[in-house]
Amino acid sequence: MRIALDAHGGDFGLKPNLEGALLAAKKLGHEVILVGRDPEIREELRRLGAQDPERVSIVHAPQVVGMDAEPVEECRSKPDSSMMVAAALVKEGKADAFVSAGNSGAIMVASLLTMKRIPGVIRPAIAAPLPTFKGTTVLLDAGANMDCKPWHLAQFAVMGSIYMQSLLKLENPSVGLLSIGEEETKGNALVQEALPLIKNMGVNFYGPVEGRDIPEGLTDVVVADGFTGNVALKLYEGTAKVVFKMLKEQIMRKFTYKIGAMLMRKLFSDMKTKMSVDIYGGAPLLGVNGVVIVCHGKVTSNAIYNAVRVGAELASSGMITNIKKQMEQVKDKISAAREQTE
Repeated sequence: MRIALDAHGGDFGLKPNLEGALLAAKKLGHEVILVGRDPEIREELRRLGAQDPERVSIVHAPQVVGMDAEPVEECRSKPDSSMMVAAALVKEGKADAFVSAGNSGAIMVASLLTMKRIPGVIRPAIAAPLPTFKGTTVLLDAGANMDCKPWHLAQFAVMGSIYMQSLLKLENPSVGLLSIGEEETKGNALVQEALPLIKNMGVNFYGPVEGRDIPEGLTDVVVADGFTGNVALKLYEGTAKVVFKMLKEQIMRKFTYKIGAMLMRKLFSDMKTKMSVDIYGGAPLLGVNGVVIVCHGKVTSNAIYNAVRVGAELASSGMITNIKKQMEQVKDKISAAREQTE
């Protein structure tokens, strides 16, 4: 597989991107296309002792999209940016997936401007995989769409289900709708209107789920509007960090605790690995006509390695084709729901 990597994406510049790319090319055997300023990339590769690495190539892109820039204006004014060029490689069939740790809003804009939407998809969604007690749950939308309509959530349910089938090979993923209670009578107007529509999408719909059900892994997919989903995601990430900080603080209080912690070092290490989002690489942007992986801005080389791995797995799984087929099957139901409201 060929993965186009925005080499300048993220808060830490070239180093973690290139380290992750080199590791992926070596261990996974995929070709990684480093997109960015050619001289700077070559200089960083020299510093890393990899002047001419196998299965790694460079495509020159002289411009860089700012991490805090306005996405639409930045992408339109910088067609030769690393982000726009990398996304275009997928559109042109020169790459199988696009990976970036850059400005998440700009990643979505760049993908939409080049790859366009999958026919029938109204709004793409960021699908964030989360470690849970039972394994993995995907939460979408995790921040692409602040205000949603019921039919948006219905499409998120379909795409999230297909994503879990593609990534984890689950035959019939369960889907939950994030609400304030498990009863169908609870929730705001959006939840109430989305419930009957999702039931009619042909997915394995569990029903409403609460925030506390996410870490338990009650359902394989949790659907929410982008505002609520992003709040839940950030709370999830923050809670995991604080729990480990509190645990470390308590361990340091007594010598006997330190001895116990040393004996349990492997356990703590395994738990930290399981709770780290690096193992997923990033969150796919579902609904665009190509595989796109959105990585965290504070990206690590391990996250980039896994993003390349996941991007290749999704590209080879036929996920985009399956979403296209399912969108075609539910388009009349979505249109009917929109006509009744608008």
